[in-house]
Amino acid sequence: MLCCGPLFGGELPPPPASLEAVGDAQLYLELVVNQMSSPELVVVQQRAGRLYMASADLQAAGVQVPGLADGDVALDSINGLHSDYDSQGQRLLLQVPAAWLPTQAIGNRQLYPASEAHSSLGALLNYDLYLSDSDDAGTYLAAWNEVRLFDTWGTLSSTGQWRQALAGDDVDDSQKGFRRYDTTWRYTDETRLLTLEMGDVLSGALPWTSSVRLGGIQVSRDFAVRPDLVTYPLPAFAGEAAVPSSLDLFINGYKSSSAQLQPGPYTLTNIPFINGAGEAVVVTTDALGRQVSTTLPFYVTSSLLQKGLSDFSVAAGSLRRDYALRDFAYGPGVAAASLRYGLSDRFTLESHAEVAESLALGGLGGNWQVGNWGVVNAALSQSRFDSLSGQQWSLGYQYNSPRLGFNYQRLQRRGDYADLSLLDSPYTRLSQRSEQVSLSLNLARYGSLGAGYFDVRAGDNSRTRLLNLSWSKPLWGNSSLYLSANREIGNSQWAVQAQWVIPFDLSGTLSLSLERSNSGEQLQRVNYSRAVPVDSGVGYNLGYANSDREAYRQADLTWRLQAVQLQVGAYGTESDTTRWADASGSLVWMDAGVFAANRIDDAFVVVSTDGFADVPVRYENQLVGRTDNNGHLLVPWSSGYYRGKYEVDPMELPSTVQVSQVEQRIAVRRGSGYLLEFPMQRVVAASLHLVDAAQHDLPLGSQVLDEQSGARTVVGWDGLVYLEGLSEHNSVKVALSDGSSCRVQFKVPADQAQVPLIGPLVCQ
Repeated sequence: MLCCGPLFGGELPPPPASLEAVGDAQLYLELVVNQMSSPELVVVQQRAGRLYMASADLQAAGVQVPGLADGDVALDSINGLHSDYDSQGQRLLLQVPAAWLPTQAIGNRQLYPASEAHSSLGALLNYDLYLSDSDDAGTYLAAWNEVRLFDTWGTLSSTGQWRQALAGDDVDDSQKGFRRYDTTWRYTDETRLLTLEMGDVLSGALPWTSSVRLGGIQVSRDFAVRPDLVTYPLPAFAGEAAVPSSLDLFINGYKSSSAQLQPGPYTLTNIPFINGAGEAVVVTTDALGRQVSTTLPFYVTSSLLQKGLSDFSVAAGSLRRDYALRDFAYGPGVAAASLRYGLSDRFTLESHAEVAESLALGGLGGNWQVGNWGVVNAALSQSRFDSLSGQQWSLGYQYNSPRLGFNYQRLQRRGDYADLSLLDSPYTRLSQRSEQVSLSLNLARYGSLGAGYFDVRAGDNSRTRLLNLSWSKPLWGNSSLYLSANREIGNSQWAVQAQWVIPFDLSGTLSLSLERSNSGEQLQRVNYSRAVPVDSGVGYNLGYANSDREAYRQADLTWRLQAVQLQVGAYGTESDTTRWADASGSLVWMDAGVFAANRIDDAFVVVSTDGFADVPVRYENQLVGRTDNNGHLLVPWSSGYYRGKYEVDPMELPSTVQVSQVEQRIAVRRGSGYLLEFPMQRVVAASLHLVDAAQHDLPLGSQVLDEQSGARTVVGWDGLVYLEGLSEHNSVKVALSDGSSCRVQFKVPADQAQVPLIGPLVCQ
């Protein structure tokens, strides 16, 4: 039936929705979750105006819906999920809670794979020669030394000192001649972070225990083999991003890092290695510029171990007697063990035990982080020595922040408490009590204030109490002022000091001070010094002090060379002056060569360039020297287990020298050396200009055969051919494109400095 009149616009029904415009269908759409597009299309079923997706596709897109059943699910039936169908862009837009999306970790605290630490066969001698001439004490010569042998089997080191009286030396005879200090073999297992020591060892200890010298064996955890390992817990911050955002991290007001966030939860772990209390501000910014700022306080302390991390040492042997007085004097057999274990990121357990024939000691303690308010430490131990027992307990608290530092520590002993340090000294008693409190306060532009109180009651019941106050402030021109006062309580006098330090850039530093001792003696002191350059150069120190008694004078000069450091000086009063001289350095034997350097306390590398001299060598991008006539250079600044970069510069070498490798990264074991070889080879090569009988260049691409070596190549542009590995007399055969061939014979000098161009040579 037809209507009798026209329909106007206001009477038209509304247009169908995009989902109603078509019937049931299978759609292939781009999936966009919380404004983040997925690279793959997903299958969406349209049924009666509703959208259905497979639950597996949602999970594949990272959307974890709680309690979602398998199979197809209607999107509008999921509480918390909002969906829109963009028919023009063929996209399915989903908005879900951020908690349903995958958690992303910003920052990586995973350790890099351990670098293999190297060591080569070699020997090292560290020496320090000291000559002293005093008006009162006479003249003597002393020589300290350390000898090391090392290879892949470990490091064997021995230290000692030789002393010889030259004139009027009044030192006891027991200190003259040679005295051995320590002889130790050490091997480190880098994979297990373990170090084995045999010989003279120093037992491991905790803050509330003592170390003793043993002749025996010790096994200990060695974190130093992994310089990238952070043993203490660092804070981690968590949050959620509803849409793609950028993240900025500020630590104590300074920007630390930036990162891009995808929608979903995130954990922030790239916190810098800091200590003490601080404040982190996390700022997230979305695509529209909307920012959300979150302030998070934290506290970090290196006195804790990360959860599950352990640190320990176990030592057993004979107690060392008369150290530095007798070479081989050992007492009863003893054993000592210490353990630290991170039960959680906030609590580290500590334990210690000592055993000898007449002694048994055991103790338990721990460190506990109290929120963001610092760390409390406590320990209790019990000992029994010759049927006498005693106890020791300790309690402390530490707090550090950019403005405030506070430390309190108390150690109390009761009864007849004893440890291994008393085993050979039965008539000696440990202190009964020690207590210390220290406070530091940063007053910003008003400087820094410090205070300390120390109270010690010795084993003979005598008591010493000290009070110390200090204040320092930077002044103009990088100068600084320092004031201090200390007093032994019970004494009516304060000892005070005022010091003004004025640096003169590279020229030196001037220091002026006024002092008064607790006995009332006045002292005025002036000192001017210049530090010795790290690589080589001259430094000096001049000092003068005027008091109520004789004036004190001091002067010394230091000259640091690449191979040795020399010092001379004098100090004392007009009536008693001491003059001295010192020479210190190292001698290294490796690869049948001897090298001299300043004292080497850690690892080192000898670079070898296969006999090529004067080759520039760089360590960590800095030029450190050139190889000697035998092609060697000693680099004495390497740190143990640090993977340093070593380079050689082949640009100044003759073009006939081939260098297969110009850069290497090497980690060296602590206390040892490594022979780092850069293979170089001198080749006999030549460039030939080949022509035919008509003096025309041979055709490009003609096949060339070296009849001596069998090497093959082709003719290049302008009839040029490059050949290497040649001998003095050579013959080559050339196969031409027309099927014919020809030969060329030529001579090459074996001692050539550059690649010669020979020719034109007629190929016949």
